[in-house]
Amino acid sequence: MSQIHLELTRVGIEFPTPKGPFCALRDVDLKIKKGEFVSLIGHSGCGKSTVLNIVAGLYQATTGGVVLNGREVNEPGPERAVVFQNHSLLPWLTAYENVELGVKRVFKGKKTKTEMREWIEHNLELVHMTHAMHKRPDEISGGMKQRVGIARALAMEPQVLLMDEPFGALDALTRAHLQDSLMEIQNELGNTVIMITHDVDEAVLLSDRIVMMTNGPAATVGEILDVKLPRPRNRLELADNAEYNGYRSAVLRFLYEKQKKIEPISAKRAEKQLEKDAPAQAKSVA
Repeated sequence: MSQIHLELTRVGIEFPTPKGPFCALRDVDLKIKKGEFVSLIGHSGCGKSTVLNIVAGLYQATTGGVVLNGREVNEPGPERAVVFQNHSLLPWLTAYENVELGVKRVFKGKKTKTEMREWIEHNLELVHMTHAMHKRPDEISGGMKQRVGIARALAMEPQVLLMDEPFGALDALTRAHLQDSLMEIQNELGNTVIMITHDVDEAVLLSDRIVMMTNGPAATVGEILDVKLPRPRNRLELADNAEYNGYRSAVLRFLYEKQKKIEPISAKRAEKQLEKDAPAQAKSVA
């Protein structure tokens, strides 16, 4: 994991408004290694999704740029697949057919029909959805829909998997199961993953590094925390792990002391608020 895979250099972006340009990001520098799992965390409005959209090629940076494997990123491409909080499945298609859409786009003329079918089934198997592959989105749960969305992204065989709060709309138990599945998949495939999250526990559990963003406007990278917990990681075993809780505290201190939002707030009070926002998630690791 020594090779620099993705590099953001002095990335900044401005959006036009009736009152003049609004600077959302300024001087974002980030180097991501191949196979690394990186989380972006920060208060609402700090530009996390904007960074992700620039890497995805959906936004063009006003200053600076993004380089993936030595090539500049300036438009969307199949080497960067995005999983959003909303699964975005087409409701009239089955789980299999939703994944098939991406596979046909990327592998048409490169794989035979048989190879495509096997590849689709393989990716549905990765997310434990082969049993429901012929069901439509309205026939499966929210967590299962998100599994299909992840399978669709993985089936494009992307170099970088971009995830924008992929589990944010799910109940805590489903969220925990999908976190575990994501760790298994990333361990097996070695994907480079960039994930946006508001959940401190999720960031520490999943990440190799946590990128903490300053408040906007003109948001940038505030601190980067290396998470050196050995893998595979087990949430129950980490509950009383001093190193794990040290990482948690470091992120909380950054968010609620160094980057205060509206009013001062202590780390302890911040932690209580976090657990109030996601009680079952906190219980699963505490």
